[in-house]
Amino acid sequence: MPSVRVLVTYFKEDNVLSLTKDAVQAAESAALMTGTRAATSETLLAEILTSLEADKAEDIVQIDLRGKSEMGDYMIICSGRSTRQVSAIAEKLTDKVKSEFGIFSKIEGKSGGDWVLIDTGDVIVHVFRPEVREFYQLEKMWQAPADAASAD
Repeated sequence: MPSVRVLVTYFKEDNVLSLTKDAVQAAESAALMTGTRAATSETLLAEILTSLEADKAEDIVQIDLRGKSEMGDYMIICSGRSTRQVSAIAEKLTDKVKSEFGIFSKIEGKSGGDWVLIDTGDVIVHVFRPEVREFYQLEKMWQAPADAASAD
């Protein structure tokens, strides 16, 4: 596989813009060479949501983490009806992200099937059995303070 070198040019006024533009161009070049699509957090999010809906995941919740956490840009929480479905949703999702974007996701909990965590980098996906999801209530932890105040 050919290697990709990234040239980053810094300018005093807009070094962040230059870095971002060069990084996007490098990602697009690498994607063309490997036959995968370039993955921005938004395109990755859209593909993950499409995959979850196709696999009949239930109660899909999308949480915007930008400005709240450095671990990723988005978090998705969803449910599967059984341990088998939770594991299958996670397996199909990791395969799709790998084939479409060339991203090898980190996955935890697949063998148990109660709660599977899939870390794709920019998007973190939690797939729960409904009872386990109710117990941990991750949505409440990540709700914006204004949303929490209006829910009371």
